[in-house]
Amino acid sequence: MQMKIGILAIQGDYQAHADVLDRLGVEHRYVRRPEDLTGLSGIILPGGESSTHLKVMTEEGLFGALKQFATNGSAFFGTCAGAILLAREVHGPPQASLGLIDISVLRNGYGRQLASDVHTGPTKLRKEPLEMVFIRAPIIESIGRGVEILAEDAGHPVLVEQGRILASTFHPELTSDPTVHEHFLEMVRDPTRHKHAHLH
Repeated sequence: MQMKIGILAIQGDYQAHADVLDRLGVEHRYVRRPEDLTGLSGIILPGGESSTHLKVMTEEGLFGALKQFATNGSAFFGTCAGAILLAREVHGPPQASLGLIDISVLRNGYGRQLASDVHTGPTKLRKEPLEMVFIRAPIIESIGRGVEILAEDAGHPVLVEQGRILASTFHPELTSDPTVHEHFLEMVRDPTRHKHAHLH
């Protein structure tokens, strides 16, 4: 079956994710309503403003539809605000989330700076360091036992996965390096990764 990836397209930098998938030759569709999830193999939740995403997702019935999509064993990749939406717990201030990965996240963790901050650091995904673009990034404060850290920066996890859920506090779509997206696509292709056990 041909792989097709959804990109949540409420606001934020969803076009940049589409550009990466285009470069990798992967079919994709923008997701704005529950019916847009039909036939997708996985979904990307982009950066932007997590509270705006949450408001529109709730209004459009997407919040429940995405939880169901996860129950079906579909793969998720959240960047920055998307990582906040995937977290089990959100602080600073608290807000609702999909609760799909066992991490606790502090919103606006790096302050409210408008400038991008570009770091490079080691990653489990390859031998070479990874370029990481942070824009008002959240901080992952704690992780559960089943969560694997794939990259860290300044003592905090910045790229984590659990089952078929991948979360990044930086913006891999804003670099020319497709490593993180390629890793997500491997997760999508590999149905043997255990179905996500829901958190309560």
